Amino acid sequence: MAKTIEQKVVFKNTDTATLYSMYLDSKHHTALTGGNPAKISAKEGATFSAYGGYHGGRNLQLVKNKLIVQSWSGEDWEKDDNDSTLILTFEQKGKDAILHMVHANVPDKQAPGIRTGWVDYYWTPWKAYLASLKKK
Repeated sequence: MAKTIEQKVVFKNTDTATLYSMYLDSKHHTALTGGNPAKISAKEGATFSAYGGYHGGRNLQLVKNKLIVQSWSGEDWEKDDNDSTLILTFEQKGKDAILHMVHANVPDKQAPGIRTGWVDYYWTPWKAYLASLKKK
């Protein structure tokens, strides 16, 4: 049975426009994941890949600075696994941006690694990347 992963991440002293545009820009997406190649754009219907092609999918719905919905799968998923759906919503709360993530229909076998992977390979490096930009 597929799993749903939900996470809430607070990015201090950041705005939603910054988070949204960084996620959907190949150069920034690559940098915020520690230099792992990403090909992504801010166009609905466009395909994307990240981590050198380890995972990818398609942009299903985009609402500028507020919502990203993607189909999503990993190269190590079973052939009969359905694509998952990733939903990122962005909320401004004073000087902080809050990212709400729902990753639905994640294959059982992949769920534990993906749950920790979001924190280890996205949210933690993303915060470090933003901090490095503010020092410049």
